[in-house]
Amino acid sequence: MEDYNDNARRFLEMVKHSRRGKFKIYIGMIAGVGKTYRMLQETRELIDNGVDAQIGYIETHHRAETEALLDGLPVIARKNVFYKGKELEEMDLDAILQIHPEVVIVDELAHSNIEGSRNAKRWEDVMELLNAGINVISAINVQHFESLKSQIEEIAGIEVKERVPDSILHEADEVVNIDLTAEDLIARLKAGKIYRHDKIDIALNHFFKKENILQLRELALEEVAFRIKHKVETEILPATPTRNEKILACISSNAHTPPHVIRKAYRLATRYNTSFLALFVQTRREQPDKIRLADQRHLLNHFELVTQLGGDIVQVDSEEITDAILRVCREHKITMICMGTPSFTMPKTIFKIWAYQKFLRELAAMKIDLIIIA
Repeated sequence: MEDYNDNARRFLEMVKHSRRGKFKIYIGMIAGVGKTYRMLQETRELIDNGVDAQIGYIETHHRAETEALLDGLPVIARKNVFYKGKELEEMDLDAILQIHPEVVIVDELAHSNIEGSRNAKRWEDVMELLNAGINVISAINVQHFESLKSQIEEIAGIEVKERVPDSILHEADEVVNIDLTAEDLIARLKAGKIYRHDKIDIALNHFFKKENILQLRELALEEVAFRIKHKVETEILPATPTRNEKILACISSNAHTPPHVIRKAYRLATRYNTSFLALFVQTRREQPDKIRLADQRHLLNHFELVTQLGGDIVQVDSEEITDAILRVCREHKITMICMGTPSFTMPKTIFKIWAYQKFLRELAAMKIDLIIIA
């Protein structure tokens, strides 16, 4: 009976997947490269070829060229929502589902919906449209991907609040990079084609610095290149035997443990087309009745990030942290560990260094690579 149920469940998933809409994402390095413009061009091309393509949500940012291209295209009306005394416009998900166009354009994939909406994020709206069998074309800038948060902060010195899980890219059937040179992008900005003239100098002196643009461009190109490489390796080239990588991120309740340990583990797992685990070794002082509220909040944030990035959490109770890590590595056949910089504080420095050196020797004997995240 169990075999029958498993087979029936797998068949049902295949049927659902076959009915699912196709998903195309345009990725840009930064605002103003032409993602929305290209989506509108594609909408016109689809309509000219007899496809029922409609605009579910487009943000023109009052750019003249974009608004001119939008003129005359079929647009599904937005819904008006009252929030904190203001009337705001949001994409009307229910209207799109009811109209059920063959293709719908949904801009601003990283957008956060108004509090109280059925879905908290627009990317969740898109998943609902795809599951309803509607094909979706959308767009996003590279700085909105969760796993790149730390790198974006280092490049631009700001925290991007609206982020999407990287799994969105796995859902996409096609990923297209909209690329411009830094010189062309700055020329567009100075010509007033991206922001109003009163915002140009601010943009040039902050996010649109040439060095920022070049680094963001590199991230966008790398992301799309990896997706293409992964597609070739999994769908075109025959499988070749390789080491089955398994990544482990070591996390703790210590506020100094950086969240980009988790993001690094995720990105490595993605590169190797494998999964990752996050290990929390809980000591006596971290038991629920003893842990400090700030440490508990920090730990829960780690757990939430792991879950969002598709990792699994392993929690063990032990006072011997390195021994616990080694035990989990053996049990789960780990090949690579990501962890923060070890802390050596007096008066137990000598013992800690000895234990750490022993830990490194054990990892070497098990052929496990160790990556220390600063």
